[in-house]
Formats: sequence, C-alpha cells, structure tokens
Amino acid sequence: MKQFKKDDTMMLLVDHQVGTLNFCANRPHEMIVSRTRALAKLAKALDIPVVLTSSQEDHAQGPLIPDLQEILPEEYAIRVKRAGITNAWDDEAYKEAVLKAANGRKNVIMAGLTNDVCIVWPSISMQAEGFDVQVVIDAGGSPSQIADDIAKQTWESQGVRTTSINQLISELVHNWATEDGQKVLPILFEEVMSKVGQFS
Repeated sequence: MKQFKKDDTMMLLVDHQVGTLNFCANRPHEMIVSRTRALAKLAKALDIPVVLTSSQEDHAQGPLIPDLQEILPEEYAIRVKRAGITNAWDDEAYKEAVLKAANGRKNVIMAGLTNDVCIVWPSISMQAEGFDVQVVIDAGGSPSQIADDIAKQTWESQGVRTTSINQLISELVHNWATEDGQKVLPILFEEVMSKVGQFS
C-alpha cells in the first residue's frame, strides 16, 4: 500500500454545508466539524492544495460551514458551487478546478457530506481515472449507519481506501520530531485529541 506524502497529495472537501450536516445521523455533528477543521488546518500547514465545493447553497443544503471560510478563506472564495450534480466529478467546473489544483498530483484525500451520496460516487470516479483516493470517514457521515456502511463497502470494492483523521495525519507526517510534525501536533491536539471521549 502506497503511503501518501504531502508533496504528492491534494484534498477535496465536498459539501460540508450547514444543511447537509443535518442529513447526518450516524455520527455527532461536532465530530464531523472537528475532523473537517483538522483536515483544513492540516492542508494549510502542509501546503496541500484544497478544493472546496458545495451543492445548491440556496436550497436546504445551505452555505458551507463557517469554519471553512475561517480556515481557508481563499479556497472558500473560489469554491465550486454546483447546481445539484450529486457526483461532483461529473461537474465540468469542479473537475477543471480539481485538475488545476492537483497539478499532476495523483493522491487524493476526500471527505464530505454525505458519505452515501456525495462521497461514494466521486471517490469511485476518480479512482477509476487513475487517482489514489482515501476517504476520511469520520469527517463525514450519512443519514444512518447502514447507509454509511454500504457506502464504505461500495467505494472499497472499487479500490478506494477508508481512513480516519488520526490515521491520515500519522501517514502524512510519520515523525512528530520533524518540522512538519511540529506544525501538525497543535492541530491534532486542538481539534482531535482534546475531544477524545466526547463522541461515542
């Protein structure tokens, strides 16, 4: 199994919207937000390109969570606003933005809402087109645990890997004593470790 490194990796945060957060019932919303914040901060600290996208912001989905605007203001300003295409990879504007940001990078970290609709299809589509994709499952969720489990089984059957926030961070950094490790440790403690035991 190939290990992702910061220099060959990009990040896609899909539909982390105030409304889509309410579509998730299998995981505490606070957990999803803290993991999403950790991913955004991780990308910023390690200079990993990020593309943000939303779907139908003027409908029930609403705007992206304010945390993303706070942490990634430039990426937020140029986010791809989709008109309703569930597989973001099928949206030409989104695909163009991703390929531009990737600039040849083939490793993709993906997370979003919901796993059973907005993540399963683009993760599989990108994997089929030669990308190596990992889904950070605890930075997203689904309307039920059954839906989340089936989504995970579906994307894994097509070669997409499932990971969690701690596993991903340790994969990218692999040594806390390095300069990158020192940049990331405060993020890990603030957004993840400080919340251990808060979520079941």
